[in-house]
Amino acid sequence: MRAILRVIDSISEWTGKAISWFVIALVMVFVYEVVMRYIFNAPTMWAYETSVMLGGTIYVMGWAFVHRHHAHVRVDVFYTHLSPRRKAIIDVICALLFLFPLLIVLLDASASFMRHAWSVNERLIVTYWMPPAAPFRTIVMIGLSLFALQSVAQFIRDLSLLIRNKPL
Repeated sequence: MRAILRVIDSISEWTGKAISWFVIALVMVFVYEVVMRYIFNAPTMWAYETSVMLGGTIYVMGWAFVHRHHAHVRVDVFYTHLSPRRKAIIDVICALLFLFPLLIVLLDASASFMRHAWSVNERLIVTYWMPPAAPFRTIVMIGLSLFALQSVAQFIRDLSLLIRNKPL
């Protein structure tokens, strides 16, 4: 079990570090657009949708990394003062009541959007550039799947702490 959890953690770690380089590409797109728009008075047609797709990719592919490092935003007025065992109780209950049902809905919707985008050759229609939507929708599906995988790994760790009273 520990080996599987280490593999999941390493996937999340590697993905998060690799995707962090996309931030540089996003900044470069913004800088290019600002220079073209305000210095040369020649705004681009593609920069807005490219920045949306890059930003979305950074967010969704980074969720597993952030979850692995417990860096999601929490209302932690009480949580930070709890023992690891009590934190695990809250995490297990919240995962069962909120996280896993939400992930099931999001994964189902994302898979449906992805299949549809590939089957009809969907295009993003915010600008006249109209790039294909399927690659981005596929990235969203992959990112959600990685987040779900990391969530299951964390759930197993929390459950192990509750049952065996020692971390896994």
